[in-house]
Formats: sequence, structure tokens, C-alpha cells
Amino acid sequence: MDLGSYIRDIPDFPKEGVVFKDITPLLASPEGFRGAIDTIADAYADSNVTKVLGAEARGFIFGGALAYKLGAGFVPARKPGKLPWTTTSHEYELEYGTDSLEVHTDAITPDDIVLIIDDVLATGGTAAAKASLVAGMGAQVAGFAFLIELDFLNGRDKLGEPKIVSLIHVD
Repeated sequence: MDLGSYIRDIPDFPKEGVVFKDITPLLASPEGFRGAIDTIADAYADSNVTKVLGAEARGFIFGGALAYKLGAGFVPARKPGKLPWTTTSHEYELEYGTDSLEVHTDAITPDDIVLIIDDVLATGGTAAAKASLVAGMGAQVAGFAFLIELDFLNGRDKLGEPKIVSLIHVD
């Protein structure tokens, strides 16, 4: 299945010179969405994943479906102040400043094996922050999964040794 055929390029969005990779056609296609989830699930079927962590918002879409497919729990990672209970957080560097992600303190235990999912791997900063959050809670990172990887940004270089599965590569 050519999953790339479901991705729409939007030039100059959100700013001039950027080509935005619009995944909504894939999400709207039962075959495309199922194909993406099934392919990632197959890649991690023997990894004993107990939790899937996805950050808002598109990570929620893929993460919930993938957790269901793998028979794992889903852990939402959110911006500060969005979760209603006790949280732990990890701050990370952006191109211009910092940001932070939070999860509930009881969402991940040291016994967990966590798959980190997102729609796009760009520079790798956000994915590395998720891995640091998981490691800080004493759990193991099974690997990373992305719908699209922007290879020219070399984001996987920030992710270390865990397995990385990207379904669509953009040079």
C-alpha cells in the first residue's frame, strides 16, 4: 500500500517556504488509516509493548488505535495544565525557546515497555523529550513509530538506539 499517496502537500503553510504534510486524507480513508496502524502494529508485535504514548493532538489519533491493536494501554502526553491529576513533566528545547510535556504520575510504571508514536519525525526534539519522560518514570522505551519522517532534518539522530519505524520518508 502506498501510504504516501494519502498525504497532501500544502505549500507555504504555516509560513512561507514550509511544505506542510497534511495527513487528513489518510485519516479519512479507512484503508489508509487501517494500513498505517496495521503496519506499525506488525512492526512492534513481538516487542511486549504495555503502553503507547502519544502527544496531543495527532499522536492521540494514532496512539489510541495502535494501543488497541497491540492490546496495550494508551498514555496521553499533554501541554502543561491540561491533565486533571498529579503529573510529571519534561521540558525540552525548541528552535526558539522551550516547551514541556506532562503525563499523569501513575500512567507509566517501571514495569512498562512503552512505544512512542507521532505523526511526523522532524528534528527529533519532541520525540526525544517523550523518551526522556518515559525513562524518567523508570520504564523502557520499546521504540518510536512515525507516519512520516522528514529525513533531511536528521531527527532520528537524537533518538539513540531504540527501534524507529517510519512509514513514509521525505528526502
